[in-house]
Amino acid sequence: MSAPRHYAVIGAGWAGCAAAVALAAAGHRVSLFEAARTLGGRARRVELDDRALDNGQHILLGAYRSTLALMKQVGVDPASALLRLPLQMRYPLATGAEGMDFVAPRLPAPWHVAVALLRAKGLAREDKMALARFSTTARWMGWQLHQDCSVAELLQRYEQTPRLIRLMWRPLCIAALNTPPERASAQVFLKVLRDSLGARRAASDMLIPRVDLGALLPDAAAAYLGKRGGLVQAGVAVARLLPGNDEGSWRLEDRAAESLGEFAGVVLATGPDAAAQLLDGLHDTALLQALEHEPITTCYLQYPPGVRLPAPFLALADDAQRQAWGQFVFDRGQLGGEAGLLAVVVSAAGQAIADGHAALADGITRQLASDFGDTALATPGWSRVITEKRATFACTPGLQRPDNTGMPAGLALAGDYVAGDYPATLEGAVRSGMAAARLLAA
Repeated sequence: MSAPRHYAVIGAGWAGCAAAVALAAAGHRVSLFEAARTLGGRARRVELDDRALDNGQHILLGAYRSTLALMKQVGVDPASALLRLPLQMRYPLATGAEGMDFVAPRLPAPWHVAVALLRAKGLAREDKMALARFSTTARWMGWQLHQDCSVAELLQRYEQTPRLIRLMWRPLCIAALNTPPERASAQVFLKVLRDSLGARRAASDMLIPRVDLGALLPDAAAAYLGKRGGLVQAGVAVARLLPGNDEGSWRLEDRAAESLGEFAGVVLATGPDAAAQLLDGLHDTALLQALEHEPITTCYLQYPPGVRLPAPFLALADDAQRQAWGQFVFDRGQLGGEAGLLAVVVSAAGQAIADGHAALADGITRQLASDFGDTALATPGWSRVITEKRATFACTPGLQRPDNTGMPAGLALAGDYVAGDYPATLEGAVRSGMAAARLLAA
């Protein structure tokens, strides 16, 4: 282990928290800077009308080993903080709405998927055969492609049925990559499937937060740093990186050109645009600037306490033609929140938010009323729409993502957009933060 040194981490999202914790655990002193007043970056707690909500509803996977290990390291118990459910894609079938009911039993892989497929409701024989054929072929290929293509092309190549694409593959692709199948990378999608469908049964489990996103990691990470002599500074924006007095060291300044200190190394765990500004003149920022972004919207709807979904979360058949935009609905009352509070997620939400939040909320309430056959769902007592406009990068075929190759000594990039197996997910962010910490402290 190297001698203890003082490192800075710029950005207290999940990548920054992971990097800071890793450096502190190695015995180093850490200063964590966050421009916003709230920690968590693009997965954070928000206060709305005296309610503690999230800027977006998340689903984690059992395959997120690094994230789950980090939570335990900082004192968060995943068993109590997360609701663990078996792999499933369930629609509100009771009203006769189009959909399916696919739930994996707790059997060893790959039998859990095979049995779920046999038992699935709402899928015809040709749909089930197509899904089985795709899964078998993907395993045989090692979940790899010789040349990347769009997810839509991949599904067409392996003769997936229109119904299976509409009810299974399209919502899974949008949820995992936040990019429509027509523009999404098939190779990255296969990597996500490899670590879920293609791994042990527990890896495919779906983990839904029972607590707000701040309590899930950032708050505990800040406390962990504080106990180890670290300093967490929220509301402090780092504006400039300047070479320090020692080789590989760096000085930080805020927007008023006031010094924030000199550090043995710096992890840049900001978004790509902010990272490009900090690295201007120090490193090639072309890949950072070339990244395109996709929004995610969450619509919160408060109904009377007696309103309760048949399951903690259900899929919805999104349809741009009828302006039914939601892909998943979550019953926050079943997740430790206020009874009657629903959260509807709209991934890759660019088209959905074009007409404004009011129109989107109206369309979502009509979608719920139609899918559940309950007109009362058309008139919530309270609603609020939150859009994270730059929630993720657009995960397109052949995308070149920035990495730490050629970075100046003492600097390392971290973020869910940094080159890696995963798309823009919490796991991708955590892995990149840990990798950046190892790079600096090596």
